[in-house]
Amino acid sequence: MFEKNLTKKMQDIVLEGHIPAKEVSRVIKKPYSTLLRELNPFDAHAKLGAETMFEIVKATHNISILEFMARELGYTLRPLDGLQGARQGARPRRAREQEATM
Repeated sequence: MFEKNLTKKMQDIVLEGHIPAKEVSRVIKKPYSTLLRELNPFDAHAKLGAETMFEIVKATHNISILEFMARELGYTLRPLDGLQGARQGARPRRAREQEATM
């Protein structure tokens, strides 16, 4: 169910966003018909790839899908400039601890 929700949310971002869907397809260099098929949560034969999803986020500047994914996993997002020390290149303590356990 999560996968269909994710695809539906991406479909909404592209079809109901501030940038026309045809412009999004041009920016991400994917044929419009292919993009619409990949965004269809009911098409079992076409899947939206992670790279395409990332390109859509970059093209639309809409991070709501990332916020949705983070929330589903029990996390939250915040911009890098909101982190103390981010300007000096320091990573937050939590990120360093998490990397150490991987």
